[in-house]
Amino acid sequence: MSDTTLHVAGAAPYDVVIGHDLTGRLPAILGESVERVAVLYAGELAEQVQPLVDLLVEHYDVLALGLPDGERAKTAPVASDCWEALGEGGFTRSDAVVTFGGGASTDLGGFVAATWLRGVRVVHVPTTVLAMVDAAVGGKTGINTGAGKNLVGAFHEPAGVLCDLSLLATLPRDEFVAGLGEVIKCGFIADPVILDLVEANDAADLTADSDVTRELIERAIRVKIDVVVDDLRETGGVAGHPGREVLNYGHTLAHAIERNSGYAVRHGEAVAIGAVFVAELAARAGSLAPALVERHRTAFARVGLPTTYDDASFEDLRDAMKIDKKSRGNQLRFVVLDDIGRPRILAGPTEDDLRAAYAAIGGGS
Repeated sequence: MSDTTLHVAGAAPYDVVIGHDLTGRLPAILGESVERVAVLYAGELAEQVQPLVDLLVEHYDVLALGLPDGERAKTAPVASDCWEALGEGGFTRSDAVVTFGGGASTDLGGFVAATWLRGVRVVHVPTTVLAMVDAAVGGKTGINTGAGKNLVGAFHEPAGVLCDLSLLATLPRDEFVAGLGEVIKCGFIADPVILDLVEANDAADLTADSDVTRELIERAIRVKIDVVVDDLRETGGVAGHPGREVLNYGHTLAHAIERNSGYAVRHGEAVAIGAVFVAELAARAGSLAPALVERHRTAFARVGLPTTYDDASFEDLRDAMKIDKKSRGNQLRFVVLDDIGRPRILAGPTEDDLRAAYAAIGGGS
């Protein structure tokens, strides 16, 4: 099957390429003016990143920087270490960063690129389903603080994204499944064909090399592109649409769960739980039919994602949700649905509805 190229329009346009064995495209994306390239990669992928490094050293001076695994990479000290390495390596504004890894590597590497000399070129090579459909596309970068996830960051669009499906072959099954949480989310907020595909295929058939998986990934990326082109900096949509905030469907509770678990709960797993929670919340607010609440449960559960959570009190999660980026003052705000593909913002839900929605996903008081 030939490669698929999805164009992201805007002030700084770029392409997202989906296919196999895409490393050879890197030099053309980086351009002729680049002399030095820093490859920021997940430390556990040292063997997998080597062919990419070998290609780049034929064209550039390459600095390979291994990062801590997972969310441990997304801290100010790790970013500072990268800045120091770029300074020692003589990186100028005409040089570039390449990220290689999952969403944490993309977030941290993009943030380093956004902040070094106030912005240098970055190309993302995501290695997980989650990073391909979410973190690598759209220009959001960020690191975590003790108060919460992604609270420090910058908008910095990449020069290109290479979604090499061959890299998914060695992805552990639980990581692969976790990435489907973001894919299914896109089905609920914008593209019901995603839900149809999930419901029509056995979970065992959703593998790294299946045509269905490729279609799911491409559809999810298209959803994200359509949203970010219209609202890059999350300033709001038109005609009542939440704009880019819609991509945070399920994320308010998800980020609180991730923080509460010390990031032991994977992002896509937390998103699945969070989406069921906001579906329950919308039903209690009178906007979502019970059948669609149940469809949330069955769609996520069909691929093996969790839909319940009881490892924290409601009070602890509520306090964590108040630090969410969508909150305004002391008022919690959630992306909810009136129907599939019809999102809106629910501001200031009642305490009773919040507690009832949490109880409905298995949580206690």
